[in-house]
Parts: sequence; structure tokens; C-alpha cells
Amino acid sequence: MTNELRKYFDAERRAVGRARECVIASLLAWGITGEPAEDIRLCVSELATNALAHGTRRGHGFLVCLYAEGKSVHLEVHDSRDLASDRRPRLREAALTDTAGRGLSLVDTLADAWGVHKRLPYGKVVWSRFEV
Repeated sequence: MTNELRKYFDAERRAVGRARECVIASLLAWGITGEPAEDIRLCVSELATNALAHGTRRGHGFLVCLYAEGKSVHLEVHDSRDLASDRRPRLREAALTDTAGRGLSLVDTLADAWGVHKRLPYGKVVWSRFEV
């Protein structure tokens, strides 16, 4: 059996916290707690923040999808910006004095796998997978 969450969030400051709360409530309802739930919570925070800062067009929010099947959890954050080569989410090395730029490094460390793909009719999906 697959557990599933699909929730749209408007592009507003409180959206990241709401996405986090929604994901944690779903994981708890599915019996996923402890370190795996905390890792997923941190990753949804980073991916939702990136969607708001870099991925949403004016008047568009973002969609969070969470699927749990067996011992695997798949997290997706859909946004409205196309997957242009110059705007493709990528790992980067942040300097010690940088105040941003560590989000995908965190996702890379916490998730078992992650990636980006095109979303139709427009936009992109940044996903991460966790073995729980």
C-alpha cells in the first residue's frame, strides 16, 4: 500500500513552515518518526525554500508531494520555473562567509538519492528519496 500527500502552497513566507508541518503530520500518521522523519523535514524545508526563492513565477506557488511505500519515502517539490541550464538546481561549494548556498548540499547528505526533472506543461520537479 502506498501512502500519499499532495499539497499546494501559495508563494508566501509562511508556506515553508506549512509545508514542513504538513509533511511531518503525514509521516507521523504513516508511522515514520525519529531520524528519518527529521531528515525528510529538513529536506522539505530546503526544497520549499528554494522553490520560493528561485522557482516560482509571479502568482504561482509550489506543490509538495510525498509518497511512502514499504521502506522508501519519495519527496517532490514542484515549481513553475522551467528547467533552463543556467537555472538548474545544482550542488555548489559555499564559502564560510556565505549566508546561502548550502541547501542542496544538505539534501545531498541526508537523502539516499535526489535529482531534478522537467515538469509538464512547465516548471521542474526537485525530488529526493529516503530509505526508512
